[in-house]
Formats: sequence, C-alpha cells, structure tokens
Amino acid sequence: MFFAAWNPVFLQGGNLLNIVEGSAILLIVALGMTLIVATGGIDLSVGIALDFGAAFAIVAMKSYGADWITAAALGVSGGSIVGIVNAILVVGLRISPFMATLGTFFIGSSVQRIFTNGGGPISHRRMPDEFRNLAMGDIGGVPVEVIVAAVLCVIYFLVLERSIHGRRIHAMGMQRLASIVAGIRVNRVLIASYIVAAMTCAIGGLIAAASIRMFTPLSGFSYLLDAIAAVFIGAALHPRGRPNVLGTIAGVLFLGMVVNGLNLMGLNFNVKDALSGIILVSALALAVAQRKMR
Repeated sequence: MFFAAWNPVFLQGGNLLNIVEGSAILLIVALGMTLIVATGGIDLSVGIALDFGAAFAIVAMKSYGADWITAAALGVSGGSIVGIVNAILVVGLRISPFMATLGTFFIGSSVQRIFTNGGGPISHRRMPDEFRNLAMGDIGGVPVEVIVAAVLCVIYFLVLERSIHGRRIHAMGMQRLASIVAGIRVNRVLIASYIVAAMTCAIGGLIAAASIRMFTPLSGFSYLLDAIAAVFIGAALHPRGRPNVLGTIAGVLFLGMVVNGLNLMGLNFNVKDALSGIILVSALALAVAQRKMR
C-alpha cells in the first residue's frame, strides 16, 4: 500500500510481472533451502550448487558442443555433486550441517576460482536458442523461468505438505531422536534431501546462465542470504513456526516487492539495503507477535 501510494506504477501489471520474473531464480534456490531447513539443518552451499549448474552447462555447450538438453542435464548433475558432498559430510562423517555446508562453500568457491584462473567469467554468446529461452522465452505470455519456478513450487508443495515423505521430513526437523525411535530412516531422508536441494539450485543456475549467456564464478552467493531470509519469513508466518512452501513463496515475493518498491523510489543503493533490513525485521517481529496472540 505504501509503495502504491508513493508511485502508482507499482501496482501496474507490467511491474508486478517484473517482480515475479525477477524473483524466479531466488524462489528456486529458496525451495531447496526450505527442504534442508525442514530437516532441521541449514545449507550454506546453495550458491555453489547454482554456480556448478551454470558452469557445467556452459562448458558442455561451449567446449564440447553439447546440445541444450544434454547441457541442462549435465548442469543439474553438476549441482548434485554439491549435494552428494554435503550428504557425505553430514550423514557419513556426522559433521553439523552448518559447518559441513560452510566447508563445501569454501571448497566450491576455490574450485571455481582455480577453474577460471582467478574468477574470470566464461561467456557463450552462441548458445542454442532453446537454452536461451529458459530465461528469455515465454509460453502464452508467461516467462519460461516463472513457469519452471511454478512447477517446482507445485512439486515441493505436494511432497512437503501433502505426502508421507514430507511428514517424515518435518518430523525430523522438529524431533530427530523421536523420528529415529518412530522408525524413520533419517539418514536416507537426509541424503535424498541434500541431493534434491542441490539439483533444484542447479536448475536456478541454468536459468541464470541463460539470462546473461555466461557463467560468472561465485555469482550464486548473492542468493544465499535472501534465500535464508525468505525461508525464515515463511516459517514466521506459519502457525507452528515451521518451514513451508507457501510461506517461502510469500517470503520471496515480499523481498522482491521491497526491492522493487525502493527502486521505484530512486533511493541510494546503501540506503536501500538499510531500509530493506529494517522492513524485514519489522515484518518478522509483527508476524511473531501475531502468532503469539493467536
């Protein structure tokens, strides 16, 4: 309401579509983060999985002449490597999720810098149009990246909120020891969750690579903090305070609207970040207060 009163352009259909389209990659990454947080952990390597997805796809097309389907498959497979490493550290070596994924983040960051000789981008201006359309195409006027994000939202919602597997995941997140006693195969669920989350983030990497027609090392880090914020905004909105898909969607759109509205106000970049933080903290405090009142 505030942004609409300040600038009527805010509520125009074109601007609202820009908010949704600009939030697609963040939403995809936040879905992967939602899955991990629901298990009771945290994943600081989601940006590395995104980077690997973009890198594997770009290199496959540019250096090996792979078609766009093969490149996309290799990109998702590359992202899964991050999930496999996390699963080995968390399940196999019993390292805490925070420290394990932090280690994966450092390793993945170093690998990217070494592979690109210090962090230089790898561009591919002649990528196939089909791959390019992941970011620039549309179906019936709806951007393809929005459709991809919507499909993933439906899948995640059905799995996390409407399936037995989702109940097991939430049970682990709330009471892991009780879940073990109840017969849930916690390790298997954790392994699958880390791999699926990384593959999901890699899909976001494919869209990011298609958007700018290049792979930029460490670009995925820019999504990490916003993804964490979106997940915990969604959890604060839930009556039981647990991570959930609908809440994550609301959190992502909330962040997107704040950034878009502040941009329309023409604020200085540094001031915009400060106001974004104030609005975020205020919204979370209000959500928590309302939940306590209910």
